[in-house]
Amino acid sequence: MKNISRRRFISGSASVVGAGISLQMLTSCGDSATSGENSPTDSLAAPDSDQLADQISELPSDLQLVQRFPQVLVSGNLRLPISLALSSGIISASSDFKFPQTLSAKVIDLSTDKVLIENISAKLHGAEISLPYYPFYAEITTAGNYSLIVAGGPYEGTAFSVLERGQVSVPGTGDSLPSFDTPTFADHRQVEPICTRQPKPCPFHEVTLSDALKLGVPVAYIVGTPAHCSTGTCSPALDGLIEVAARVGDRAVFIHAEIYADEAATVIAPAIKALGLTFEPTLFIVDMSSKIVKRLDAVFDSLEISDALASVGIS
Repeated sequence: MKNISRRRFISGSASVVGAGISLQMLTSCGDSATSGENSPTDSLAAPDSDQLADQISELPSDLQLVQRFPQVLVSGNLRLPISLALSSGIISASSDFKFPQTLSAKVIDLSTDKVLIENISAKLHGAEISLPYYPFYAEITTAGNYSLIVAGGPYEGTAFSVLERGQVSVPGTGDSLPSFDTPTFADHRQVEPICTRQPKPCPFHEVTLSDALKLGVPVAYIVGTPAHCSTGTCSPALDGLIEVAARVGDRAVFIHAEIYADEAATVIAPAIKALGLTFEPTLFIVDMSSKIVKRLDAVFDSLEISDALASVGIS
């Protein structure tokens, strides 16, 4: 991996507050020399100068960027969702802040300060959840330290690392999803409760993940805990999946697993250990051969879920 001064990296990371739950702490949710590549939903032409000027003029001078992704990125097409914050805190959907419909950014290599990706754009997502976000996509092929610099945002941007594949235990795109006997309504497998969604459990506990992977249809596997997610990302993510599942029907199988095995949230559930997860929520989209085609981490809405399922032929 390319070297970078600790001071420079920390400076670029100053506005980061966390994406999902840190399973190292287990106490609360925290919130390339190649061209950029956007998701199907966010595929936009590079903004012209007038659009860029409008974006910059809309953003306040004390704007900060909040990473909504965990630091387990490996080379490839990276998903880099961010939220916006002011010096007073993260900007919520209930505020009177006027969220730009689109943000533009560039990616620089922090070891050389050279621009790797000149223009990438992300549309506003999650307006219906507490903390709206912008999911940028960037194709980065080399491990190292980088910064996403949003037009009109802080000069240093928000720094992130891209790791070698062997440094990350969590399965990613192109890997096979490990088979695992997740808790079901018929067999809780010592996980109580098997679903913390309120007022009633989600419907994704009819079959185990192991059995679902044998059915010859795509699988959507979400890991998260609605009751213990302090930033409010897990419950909306699960509700979004329920919404999408109702439309998809039996063209795919949907599975949910909690991260804790007890109601007090003190014991890590076996599903977490099976995947080597250090964050949540996360959603794996798996094709008929059990290969992971898409993984969404930390924050995602029903629109992104639908786009992810389209990658396995479900529209």
